[in-house]
Amino acid sequence: MPEVSRILDQLHRAYEGPAWHGPALREVLAGVTWQTAAQRPIPSAHTIWEIVLHLTVWMSVPTRRLEGAEIPTLPPDQDWPAAPEPSESGWRQALDQLAQAQRNLESEIAKLPDDRLREKVLGDVPYSIYTMLHGVVQHNLYHAGQIALLKKAAG
Repeated sequence: MPEVSRILDQLHRAYEGPAWHGPALREVLAGVTWQTAAQRPIPSAHTIWEIVLHLTVWMSVPTRRLEGAEIPTLPPDQDWPAAPEPSESGWRQALDQLAQAQRNLESEIAKLPDDRLREKVLGDVPYSIYTMLHGVVQHNLYHAGQIALLKKAAG
C-alpha cells in the first residue's frame, strides 16, 4: 500500500472511525447540542464549539498548503476563531464546515504521489508534507479527546 494511502486511511479513521484509540472525532461530536457546544464546563478551557472551529482551521491550512499556498504561522485570532452567538443553525454550520474541511483535505491528499511526502512545506514552517499530515491526524485525535472530556463534564 502506498504511504499516501496509509496516511489517508489514518486521517479518515481519526475523523470517521473506526479508530483503534476509541471514538473518532465525528463519533465524539455525535449528540453534542449547540447548548453543550457553547458551554464552558471547565473554567479557562476552550468550548467544544471553539475546538471545532480550530480543527476546521487546521484541516483547511494543510489543504491550502498542499495546493501550493505559503501560509505563515497564524495569529491567535485565526488559529482559534471566536465562536459566533450560539444557535442551532450556527452549530450545524460549524459541523458542516468541519466535515467539508475534512473532505477537502482527504481529496487533496488523494492526489499526492508518495515522492511529494518528502518535500518541505512551503513557507516558514520547518517540516515536510509527511510530518504535516501525520500532525493533522495527531491534532484531530488530541482534540477529540478534549471534546470527549468537555462533553462528559457538561453532563
